[in-house]
Order: sequence, then structure tokens, then C-alpha cells
Amino acid sequence: MRPIPIRPGPGQESVWDYPRPPRLEPVPERLTVVLGGRTIAATTAGFRVLETSHPPTYYFPPQDIAAGVLGPARRAGICEWKGRAVLFDVAGGAERAPGAAWAYPDPTPGFRPIAGYVAFYAGPMESCLVGDVRAAPQPGGFYGGWITPGLVGPFKGGPGTMGW
Repeated sequence: MRPIPIRPGPGQESVWDYPRPPRLEPVPERLTVVLGGRTIAATTAGFRVLETSHPPTYYFPPQDIAAGVLGPARRAGICEWKGRAVLFDVAGGAERAPGAAWAYPDPTPGFRPIAGYVAFYAGPMESCLVGDVRAAPQPGGFYGGWITPGLVGPFKGGPGTMGW
């Protein structure tokens, strides 16, 4: 079943206007991740990946992630666009979130600017912010997009959407 895109209103973006293959772009807003009452990552030098039907995935430069919050990298899957990923457990305060962050140590040429940058799943985090706006997790738990109020879908990831 082909989804029916929601028409964006003023100041909104539709994930159905995002490209495939995906596009990488810098983020002008401050990005923040909080876990266990602690800001574990904050940057004004982030990137986002935009792909048809997906909310943006945000990437943080490693120097803007608090020391000691990422566990050792372990092998993860392969993205057809970005290459081989590694997965990290994340710690903040007394909280632990297994497999809640990932990176591409050696991405494909179009994504070289995010080599070593880290993305966080919004679901396990206390909060993820784009500017002052709190993001919700992309449905389904597999993909790592962040949904903000200025974004319309429907979004890939929930039940029945894997064939989109």
C-alpha cells in the first residue's frame, strides 16, 4: 500500500519531499541529547541526513559528546547509502541505554563529512532537542530519525511501512 503524504503547512517540512538517495546537510540549530539528567551531547556543528519517508537523523561531532558516555564500538549493520556502521551503548548519570547510538567510521564518499560522528536513538534518551524543540523517536525502533512538530509524514518505521 502506497502511503498518502500529509501536505505540509507553513513552516513545515514533509518527509516525502526528502530525496532518495538521501542528502546530508549541516544543521544550524543547536542539537542536544540528555540521559540520566545529564547533557551527554550538545553541538552547533551537527549534520542531518534526509531520506524520503524518514524523519531526519542527526549526527554529532565526537568532540561535542561528553567523555565516557559511549561504550566500546561494536559491529552493526550496513546502510546501502552510508556504509558499515558501529553501535555504542550510552551512559548518562545512572542510566544506561544499550545500543542507543551509532556511527559510520568510514562512510561512503557522499557521507564523508560525518565520518566518526555519532547519532542517537531518541527513544531511549531522556530528551533530544533540535533548538528548543523536543523530538520524538521515529516509529518502530529500527530507524533513528527524530520527529519534531514542524515535520509531517507519514513516517516509515511503524507496522506495515517496511515496503515503502
